Amino acid sequence: MTAEVLTPVTDLVTTPTRRRGLRGVGVIGYISAGVIAFALVLAIVGPFIRPYDPNLINFSYANVGPIAGHPLGFDGQGRDLLSRLMVGARTCVLGAMFVALLSIFIGTSLAVITAWFGGKTDTSISGVLDVVFAFPGILLAIVAAAVFGPSLLSAGLALAIAYSPYIARVLRGAAIKERAQAYIAAMEVQGFGVWRLCARHLVPNISSLIVAQGTILFGYAMVDLAAISFLGLGVQSPTADWGVMISEGKIGLLQGYPLESFSAVLCIVIVVSAVSFLGERLSERSKQGRS
Repeated sequence: MTAEVLTPVTDLVTTPTRRRGLRGVGVIGYISAGVIAFALVLAIVGPFIRPYDPNLINFSYANVGPIAGHPLGFDGQGRDLLSRLMVGARTCVLGAMFVALLSIFIGTSLAVITAWFGGKTDTSISGVLDVVFAFPGILLAIVAAAVFGPSLLSAGLALAIAYSPYIARVLRGAAIKERAQAYIAAMEVQGFGVWRLCARHLVPNISSLIVAQGTILFGYAMVDLAAISFLGLGVQSPTADWGVMISEGKIGLLQGYPLESFSAVLCIVIVVSAVSFLGERLSERSKQGRS
């Protein structure tokens, strides 16, 4: 009698193939990714390669336009605008990245927990998320500033908490669908642990949706952080930051010197637009992959 060879269940039921990278996002997607990459590099190396001290005040050059060696001119206190833009990218871009990554981590964790365990766990977590939905991010940042004092860290944490329910809600449906796949049941039968299944299979298979939502969230975080700094609740003057530059440029704007505010607004608009375009392309691709 011939012995039967038992084939492992994982050989019979394989996980879905995942598309990786930026394939399929189109020309606009690649251009947007390039803009984002440039902004990230500038945020990291900007403070080290800026041509002048961004906080060096020289009132004799206040609101002076572009001159030799200073292609963007000076702000209302005679500080070099190009240097302040380069240094200000760090708090604005990296701060938005911190908010996006933290909210994605919290939101993804909650989505996976609710999708996997369901029942009372799902009901309880969903109820808490509904409560957090009622509080706008700016409002939570104002409360955090009142309690802990104005700072980029307190504002970033408040925004991350406010954004987490949105990520959790979007990912919950995809996680539930993935949880019901045959390969998950097959691996459970073989004794694979819950966290191993989630970390190595479930989460990677919804990674395209996570990345798509994260890029969109990055843009929202940048705008909100700039608004919070504009209100004086985030980065504090004289630290170079795009939101602070918009706030400090108000007087010059009214006096007919719009360059400080305009240059900072333009940087934010370019980066946020690039993130939005890329997020839209990635979101369309993730929908095609799930259909």
